[in-house]
Amino acid sequence: MESAPGAAEEPQLRHVEKDVLIPKMMREKARELCSDKVQAFTKCCQDSGILMVVKCREENAALKECVTGYYNDPSFYEECKAEYLKQREEFRETGNRRKQQRLPTSMKPEGMILCLKPQMKSLPRKIKLSPV
Repeated sequence: MESAPGAAEEPQLRHVEKDVLIPKMMREKARELCSDKVQAFTKCCQDSGILMVVKCREENAALKECVTGYYNDPSFYEECKAEYLKQREEFRETGNRRKQQRLPTSMKPEGMILCLKPQMKSLPRKIKLSPV
């Protein structure tokens, strides 16, 4: 089938983009938008200790409702999809990622332990190649 001339083509999304990357972006943005409820739940958990499962039900329910509201909103999905496509296009043009990936502490310069190669006891011999 051919598309109508002049019709804008919908960008193709891979399975991992639709089912993993865009929902991940949605969760992150929803948590930012529900930051007051995240903070309330975090504070409750810190104050309650082991009994947080019982004591923080209200805060957990409020947080879950807020995040789920954004997560189930089709317009929010389209907004995140558009942002993802913009980032993907930018990456394809420049090769640079917008956000740097977090490195484990062991890989950060301040956390690295330098390993030095042991001194070689002798220099490698040069091998002469004879012409064939």
